Amino acid sequence: MPLGLGRRKKASPLVENEEAEPIRAGLNVPGLDGLDGGRVSLGEGAAHEGLPPPPTSLRPRLIFHTQLAHGSPTGRIEGFSNVRELYAKIGEAFGIPPTEVMFCTLNTHKVDMDKLLGGQIGLEDFIFAHVKGQKKEVDVFKGEDALGLTITDNGAGYAFIKRIREDSIIHQIQVINVGDMIESINGQILIGCRHYEVAKMLKELPKGKTFFLKLVEPLKAFDMISQRSGSRSGSAQLGTGRGTLRLRSKGPATVEELPSAFEEKAIEKVDDLLESYMGIRDSELAATMVELGKDKKNPDEFAEALDETLGDFAFPDEFVFDVWGAIGDAKVGRV
Repeated sequence: MPLGLGRRKKASPLVENEEAEPIRAGLNVPGLDGLDGGRVSLGEGAAHEGLPPPPTSLRPRLIFHTQLAHGSPTGRIEGFSNVRELYAKIGEAFGIPPTEVMFCTLNTHKVDMDKLLGGQIGLEDFIFAHVKGQKKEVDVFKGEDALGLTITDNGAGYAFIKRIREDSIIHQIQVINVGDMIESINGQILIGCRHYEVAKMLKELPKGKTFFLKLVEPLKAFDMISQRSGSRSGSAQLGTGRGTLRLRSKGPATVEELPSAFEEKAIEKVDDLLESYMGIRDSELAATMVELGKDKKNPDEFAEALDETLGDFAFPDEFVFDVWGAIGDAKVGRV
């Protein structure tokens, strides 16, 4: 029986000595009225396709299990629609400020960028929250145009390092690691900045001069101390359940089926293009672009849709055309 069904007494948010294994969850998040109960089949209690969804009072809740990545009891969280609300629920469960949460990984406590929580959570995924650890201050001499960094952000105001290219300037500085939050550049505070803003700022730093970074690394468990960088592949499937909870920066979260093979391939290609053109990786942004482009008839319609929805990014025409081509290649199964 899914967790939370038939319970009249509110359970403690922490579950002592519980194994960190993916937990089967229900279908409904409080406040998400109107979800089609037949879209995702989770066995007992799910509605049959074609039938109306059960009354809200009879629907199971979506309850996720979570731990702090450096070690903690297991907590239960529910009722969130976006990343900020998720962090607030984690903070409430563990008695810490939500601002202490840097990012979350799914089904691993390690700083594994392939398992980074983005815009979707599998209904059976276990959430590990990485919180702020040691602060670091580093002088970096920019001897080349490219620093070798790929930046992402947590959707709640923190930009951090997702990838470090081997043999790059940053790779030679042992104190800088994947997962480090970039707090400031040359004294300019970056809390609240998006990843593309931070990447642009790093790219525009003058070559041949030294700049100053303030970083915050995630608090690590003992078996993570020697870890330097995350995996280089960005195509791993995160969700382990038969459906996903998709978090949105605007509007309510929705329960959806897992992405199709076409969508997975297209999202991977677009994410690669984001890294190549902008120095960022963002699977949620890539998924949004694929969603906007998959039904468009030509590049002009696609560009117009991007301007309406993602105008703040000011994507160059060449990039938009390449993204359109990547989506088209994925549709016909080209590698």
